[in-house]
Amino acid sequence: MFRKNSFSGGTHPHDEKQWSSAKAIEIMPLPETVIIPIQQHIGAPSDLIVEKGQTVKKGQALSSSSKFVSVPVHASISGTIKAIEQRPHPLGANLLSVVIESDGEDSWISDFKEEPDYFELDVQQMKQRIADAGVAGMGGAAFPSHVKLSPPEDKNIDTLILNGVECEPFLTADHRIMLERPDEIIKGMRLIMKILKIDTGYIGIEANKPDAIALLKEKVNKETGIEVVVLEVKYPQGAEKQLIKASTNRDVPAGKLPMEIGCVVQNVGTAVAIYEAVAMQKPLIERVVTVTGTSIHEPKNLLARIGTPFSELIACCGGMKDNTAKIVNGGPMMGMAQLTDAVPVIKGTSGILVLDEKTANMQEENPCIACARCVDVCPMKLLPNHIASYVEYNKFDKANELGIFDCMECGTCSFICPAKRHLVHYIKLGKALINEQKKAV
Repeated sequence: MFRKNSFSGGTHPHDEKQWSSAKAIEIMPLPETVIIPIQQHIGAPSDLIVEKGQTVKKGQALSSSSKFVSVPVHASISGTIKAIEQRPHPLGANLLSVVIESDGEDSWISDFKEEPDYFELDVQQMKQRIADAGVAGMGGAAFPSHVKLSPPEDKNIDTLILNGVECEPFLTADHRIMLERPDEIIKGMRLIMKILKIDTGYIGIEANKPDAIALLKEKVNKETGIEVVVLEVKYPQGAEKQLIKASTNRDVPAGKLPMEIGCVVQNVGTAVAIYEAVAMQKPLIERVVTVTGTSIHEPKNLLARIGTPFSELIACCGGMKDNTAKIVNGGPMMGMAQLTDAVPVIKGTSGILVLDEKTANMQEENPCIACARCVDVCPMKLLPNHIASYVEYNKFDKANELGIFDCMECGTCSFICPAKRHLVHYIKLGKALINEQKKAV
């Protein structure tokens, strides 16, 4: 029996992991065409360094950047660049993308193998390799990893937390990575700890993954300074601040980052990518994606090339059922509904969710009944009902006073609301409009 740590607030949506949790990672067939957006990370866009008609190899850089908070993107197949143009992006809008047509050879630009002495590299060399490989957080936030591993000198970092929680319903990509690539996770963790010059590391895993908990406990048994922390099954257990609270009992102050209390959080998939970047100089060109939902014929966990259209992953899973109502990039709580299945897999695509109308919860919203259930479950201790109402009636100063920017948009309030109010939508809108007002001043 595991002791389970947690945080205050949160809720308990059915985890829906049964669709794909037992499905081993399956390698996707080579795509005929990939669409690789230049912007796949938080921060400054990188600069294009290729042109239409050029032939490229798998792993070749398509962009570069001199900006610190930025990373390049790389070709995920070998072939010819057929277009450089605006294409639909899974995070909304149309963004500049490189369209590559496969030559069928799938040839690498270099021979990426583990270097025997990679752990002896100095810290700066390690961070440079992580940056050059285009590694960004693979839990969804897509923050450039080398930046997270470069805290200011006045920040006393003493703890690393690897996020293996995967609290979003339906998603199982991280679960399968922990079961199938535990050694690479630990190697990546050790590299991160060396870069940060720390001796304490935790791997946080929700209790609904007992096989991953048992395996990683066995793997870290001989490791000094690394511990597996078992967490209560509760949403949003995997959010940074909630994970830190559950793992270390430290509170991240409102408006501050984890580094303020000595913590750095990285996703387990990101740890694997960091290992590959440092040990092999291998760029991030693929990731595990859970394709699942009530309206997909055969849910799977797929290792897909960055840039592969959603439509191809869905086809690899037997296609959609006739009652499909919504396709979501990510999970049902924080994911974004898509207008088309032509959008490509990006570095932050953890899942593709295909839902029928009933599960998609496409209901009309009703007036607030003042039950305060959203207040009870908010993990950030906010007043979502009041914030949303202030936005709805254009009282942005009031919304700001109530901490609208402290909301992490986890969706817990919308999920629990009996009136089905679109609380997170109002809050997202409010943030955007307040930022526009600030720019106009």
